Amino acid sequence: MTILEAAAALRAKKVSSRELTAECLRVIDGGNGAYNAFLNVTGVSALREAAAFDGELARGIDRGPLHGIPIALKDLFCTRGVATTCASLLYKDFVPDYDCTVWEKLSGAGCVMLGKAHQHELAYGVTSNNPHYGPVRNPWNVERVPGGSSGGSGAAVTAGMTFMAMGSDTGGSIRVPAAFCNTFGLKPTFGRVSKFGVLPLGYTLDHMGPLTRSARDAAVCLQVMAGRDNRDETTSFAPVDNYLPSEAISLKGVRIGVPSNYYFDRVDPDAANAARKMIALAASLGATIVDVTVPDIAALNTVARIILLCEAATVLNQFAGREHEVGADIRVLWEQGLLMPATEYINAQRLRRHFRDAFLRVFDSVDVLATPTTPTGAKKIGDPTVTIEGVEEDFRLATTRFMRGINVLGFPATSQPSGFDGEGMPLGLQLIARPFAEKRLLEVAAALEDATDFHLHTPPSL
Repeated sequence: MTILEAAAALRAKKVSSRELTAECLRVIDGGNGAYNAFLNVTGVSALREAAAFDGELARGIDRGPLHGIPIALKDLFCTRGVATTCASLLYKDFVPDYDCTVWEKLSGAGCVMLGKAHQHELAYGVTSNNPHYGPVRNPWNVERVPGGSSGGSGAAVTAGMTFMAMGSDTGGSIRVPAAFCNTFGLKPTFGRVSKFGVLPLGYTLDHMGPLTRSARDAAVCLQVMAGRDNRDETTSFAPVDNYLPSEAISLKGVRIGVPSNYYFDRVDPDAANAARKMIALAASLGATIVDVTVPDIAALNTVARIILLCEAATVLNQFAGREHEVGADIRVLWEQGLLMPATEYINAQRLRRHFRDAFLRVFDSVDVLATPTTPTGAKKIGDPTVTIEGVEEDFRLATTRFMRGINVLGFPATSQPSGFDGEGMPLGLQLIARPFAEKRLLEVAAALEDATDFHLHTPPSL
């Protein structure tokens, strides 16, 4: 059941928020031991909130489509009185006395918080293999990673534990688990959703967005979260669109760009074929397919790595002297960031402006870019490398190389189910648009979703 389907059922009195919440808690109780998707389940307060929202509906108070919908938050969204640990010992005793803007808006719209989803430590990785709290496991195969850093969010949505789970995306951390877990993931434009009250990783790279069961569910969530927040000076004054795609969407006249360089190089054939079939489907629905050459993505990814190393080291330096409390993978990145000269960071920021201008010119001829989300499906927990077309690569760098640069640009992007590889693991299609073009992005995604059933597939064990 999607958010919109549940919203209709609530208003038709076919189900109550308390029943929806109780069912989610039942699924969490039965499955969290296998998947480790939640670090903290707030069941008692969730049922209390749900009962209160049921009472409002009974009195004719309707907060909108999220009224009474149970959701989860990645464990870096601060919530008053509820531990927010970022899945790290560095924050193990942190209980905020305030709510982040995202939760203020979602709770104001009637959402029920089920708890905090597990993640890669400090949101700094793509596996969600956590040395302190154990690995998140992919519901499609518990020996495989769910992606990260929002791995618990992706696993929880896929396993039916929640209708939506908030994630953060600094270099692909919403889109990777969306692809690996067969969910829909939305990374909005930088500045579209407030970061206030979210534990940071990369000050100029972090984006907040939802993982959901459908494109329209993501649109409903963005509708609530988007907008200016004076507590986050990076948020935009740009008007908030009506993001919800209509029931009947035509792609006639929509120009979909397909990169002729980089994005189909060193890609597992299953991932490449799945993306190309989705692009062909878009053409059959009326879209115009345009071959484009994109700027040097390898160089853009280098810019992204330099910026993140420096910004993450700055964030983590408040914990200087406690390096021994973080996992080895985080410690190495922290040390690398401290060794990065300031000149490298400044030059990376200068190149950032160049690449942004170059990419904006690409969107003079297209509305949306379409690429594979990741070059492969999910691999085994603990595997540090992946081999693609005979080339062995670092798993983290390989997995994020189609996404990392988009965070530097600050452009909106989605990942949606596009099929399965030969081992039965999900694959994703990434769509990218110009800044603040989420409406068009979600329309294209919804049209493709309407014409396929990949998003309806569930793991064999469920």
